[in-house]
Amino acid sequence: MGADGDPTRPTGGSELVWARPPAALRPLVDLYSGYRMPASAPGVHMGVPGGHLTFLLCLDGTVDILRMPDPGRSPGSFRSMVGGLHDSPAMIATGPAQTGLQLRLTWRGARALLGTPAGELRGDVVELGDLIGRRAGILVEKLAEAPTWASRFAILNAGLARLATDGRRPDPRPEVARAWQRLAQTGGTLRIEELAREVGWSRRHLALQFRGETGLSPKSAARVIRFERACDLLRTSTRPTLADVATTCGYADQAHLARDFRELAGLTATQWRAERT
Repeated sequence: MGADGDPTRPTGGSELVWARPPAALRPLVDLYSGYRMPASAPGVHMGVPGGHLTFLLCLDGTVDILRMPDPGRSPGSFRSMVGGLHDSPAMIATGPAQTGLQLRLTWRGARALLGTPAGELRGDVVELGDLIGRRAGILVEKLAEAPTWASRFAILNAGLARLATDGRRPDPRPEVARAWQRLAQTGGTLRIEELAREVGWSRRHLALQFRGETGLSPKSAARVIRFERACDLLRTSTRPTLADVATTCGYADQAHLARDFRELAGLTATQWRAERT
């Protein structure tokens, strides 16, 4: 669900506000978005993969997952939730009005803020309270009472800073951190053989350690990082062509990008962009 940046369609009276967390939190959370969407006809929204976990706090309403990214996981309804990294789409019910905040959580942030490696959340969506206890409900109530988006973002900053300092948690293996950093730096275009050489591990050992920490293999991570970048570009006001997006993001051609949209989003790129602009 990470490539969306928000679970809404910011048209037809809906509201969407973006903010960056303070510098100290950015290794853990890349972006905040506050959203308000009015009631609409019942429908289904495809939550697509990306390079970030989804951390969502509903101030009213719930998020109703009809199909988890891992179809073997049970669907559910959530007021505050964290969705792990995945490489297949989730199906989310739409229709009721909803207000909330969504965060792009990094794989490092899962361990530092929630006390669990991102690998344990792969393909699943869990209640935030199951990870951080009663603090989840307290945070949601504070956010719901705040009068403005700016004040809500300030509450998030303070709450996440407390979570980050709540007990010492072991750092991830530096080789895994280096591998993810290199994939992110190259937009998911670095060959896995070269990546393994750079970190000094065999390809097999890298895959084992990387998947255990993040939930994805290096190859899958590279794919969703590249796909998230493509989705971000498609949402920009400049409205680049699909061919330009494919070239910029390192796809072999436009057909390669189209195939990723079919497999990762369950939609064509044109359909996906029309729903979000």
